[in-house]
Amino acid sequence: MLNIENENDMNRNSIKIYQNKFKSFLRDISESIAGSDADYTAINLRKALLLLSIPMVLEMAMESVFTIVDIYFVSKLGHEAVSIVGLTESMLSILYAFGIGFAISATAIVSRRIGEKEPRKAANAAFQSILVASVVSVVISIIGLLFSDELLRLMGASDSSVAKYGGYTKWMLGGNATIMFLFLFNGIFRGAGDAAVALRVLLVSNSINIVLDPLLIMGYGPFPELGIEGAAIATNIGRGVGVLFQLYILLKGSSRIQLMLNDLKPDMEQIWSFIKLSLSGISQLIIATTSWVVMVRIISEFGSVSVAGYTIGIRLIIFALLPSVGLSNAAATLVGQNLGAGKPHQAEKSVWTTGIANAVFLGIIGLLLIIWPTWFIQLLVSDAEVIAKGAECLRIISIGFISYGFGMVVVNSLNGAGDTFTPMIINLFCFWFLEIPLAYLLAIKFGLNEHGVYYAIVVAETTMTLTAILVFKLGKWKLKKV
Repeated sequence: MLNIENENDMNRNSIKIYQNKFKSFLRDISESIAGSDADYTAINLRKALLLLSIPMVLEMAMESVFTIVDIYFVSKLGHEAVSIVGLTESMLSILYAFGIGFAISATAIVSRRIGEKEPRKAANAAFQSILVASVVSVVISIIGLLFSDELLRLMGASDSSVAKYGGYTKWMLGGNATIMFLFLFNGIFRGAGDAAVALRVLLVSNSINIVLDPLLIMGYGPFPELGIEGAAIATNIGRGVGVLFQLYILLKGSSRIQLMLNDLKPDMEQIWSFIKLSLSGISQLIIATTSWVVMVRIISEFGSVSVAGYTIGIRLIIFALLPSVGLSNAAATLVGQNLGAGKPHQAEKSVWTTGIANAVFLGIIGLLLIIWPTWFIQLLVSDAEVIAKGAECLRIISIGFISYGFGMVVVNSLNGAGDTFTPMIINLFCFWFLEIPLAYLLAIKFGLNEHGVYYAIVVAETTMTLTAILVFKLGKWKLKKV
């Protein structure tokens, strides 16, 4: 009888322990979404990762909504319109390289200063990054407004497609500042550990875009029917409001980092330091994104239906990958802050923990996309030919999801440590010297058509992951100064 009572007591204690753990988990989730003021270098690693990763994952999910919403409504205009969006996205990938490259550098510098407990230096560095991004954005806008039609033709678009849908490209390139600063400001917030702020910004931006997209594309109610240009205008308005919201938060000081009058002046030494750090970050992304441009150019040889299928498939893949990018961003922030706090072992541990979690998550997602690719494609488009092409893209590229998950964490963590040069070299080898030649050989020479491009992507991304892991284990990133 006594043994039974003891066993019952043990069971009750075990239940209480699990209940307390679950309540603690829910409190952590609530704290992460609301915004935490915790010192991520001083608390338990798993809690720090949870507090940072949840809003960052949701932030990336919000970012992916932009891509899905636009393509959903544009697909109603036909595969030729979708093809123009795909070609424009390929060109915008160069812009993303600048925006994300600046964000990587800002995250690395700000997180290091926050780890060193120097918030004023972090704010001053943030302002220098804003000045640099402003100049670059103006140059890209001028090029986009003057030469968007020529760029589309260079990418393989027909004269009729450019005449009907070229306005979309002009709006997207001309309004690039909204993309540039949305990335940069969120990189600053992430470096400071204010992941919840970035999440709220994208929630506002997405809400506006979701509402305006059908109104401006289809011309519902009092709104003009602008077609594909309506999608570009809606996206720019949504992102633009988000950027104004970000500026308000930075100036008001409701985050860990605040811009003050003393910060609002150029510092050429810091500007040059930011540019040098950004050059490698931008270069690694340009190397990667130009390879995607070449991929689209190769696929365009097989017709607009193939490009449309690829565009839909890649949009879904981006949608699946972006939450994992959120996890890798959390690891990058932890690496930067822990290095600033003099805790390199904690920085390394955060990378392995996040990498395993990301690989498991993406492995499950990849399996679903491999088994039911057609079902997912049908959510966005009804054209039977485009569905078939998109399903092929989805099924093949998803084979490498486990590798992508681990690789993006390791590469982003190197960037978070301020070592942007090493990922640049890895990207140069894997994308320019491996992916592009392999895609051309498989698609054109060996007659695999667009399938050859998809197989080349899987091979290149997997090679990148294995190389990044090897370099990371050498540990030289721990000695990087920013």
